[in-house]
This record gives sequence, structure tokens and C-alpha cells, in this order.
Amino acid sequence: MKAISLKKILIYFLLIIVIFFLDRISKYHILNIAERDGLVDIFINNYLNIILVWNSGIGFGLLSFENDFIYNLITSLIVIINIIICYFVVTSKDLRGYFFAMILGGSLGNLFDRLYYSAVPDFIDLNYNNIHWFVFNIADIFITIGIFCLIFVELFYDKKKLQNE
Repeated sequence: MKAISLKKILIYFLLIIVIFFLDRISKYHILNIAERDGLVDIFINNYLNIILVWNSGIGFGLLSFENDFIYNLITSLIVIINIIICYFVVTSKDLRGYFFAMILGGSLGNLFDRLYYSAVPDFIDLNYNNIHWFVFNIADIFITIGIFCLIFVELFYDKKKLQNE
């Protein structure tokens, strides 16, 4: 196995840190508004609102439970998945490393909230004709982009590579 270069590790680390801090700054700002005004309900336009929702589940509010044991079990599973993603970041030899780093940066942002607040503050509300998507945050955006990019690479990149051989 070829050793990964220090330069590449630093780039991955910077990407993870930038995403983590973009997420933290956005949540800090929203939580300050909530503390000052008592709630967050900002109308941007007919398709986008900023509201504060506390998510105790996983992505997009799925698997929300009141039971502390299940919450802690899910949090432990997220920690294990983050460790696995760290491995993939370091061992990836192509663009996949950047996509795994994006996922890890977002996941660490949400994991911080799970550990610090026992829930994740979500605040971006997309809707069309009063049909609302799940409320999400900046970390969720990077996790989703990273996953879609990985899917795209898996579907198209390897096929081109195999056809050229």
C-alpha cells in the first residue's frame, strides 16, 4: 500500500476543519438569534425560511427517539462510522478522499452538537407550494454533497477507467 503524502493529509484536514467551522458558525449565529428573540422564524422568500428545529435523530430527523439508551446507541454508531470514514479519507487514492472528507467534516459538526446539546440544531427550511422538505443545516449539505459525489464517482468513474484498459 502506497503511503499517503503529508500534503494530501493536510488538504483533507483543512477541508474537514473548514466544513466543521462553517457549520459551527452558522449554528452559533442561529442559536444566538434564538436566545435573543426566543425563537427563530425568518422568512427569506417563498421557497426558503430559517427556523430552528432540534433534531435528536440522524440525518433529516430520521430515527428520533426519546429513549436515552437508543439515542446513546445511535451516537455511538455515528462515532464508529466517523472512524471508518477517517480510514477511507486516508486510504482513498483519488477524488473519493475529498468526498469522504466532506462527509466527515459535516458529520463531525453534527456529532459535536449531539454530544454538547444532546440534539442537532437544524434551521434551513426549503419548501414549494407549502410542501416542506426536511429541515437541515450546513453540515447536512456537505454530507449530502459528499454522498452524491461518491455515488456519481462509483457509477461513472470506474466504468470509464475499465473501458480504457
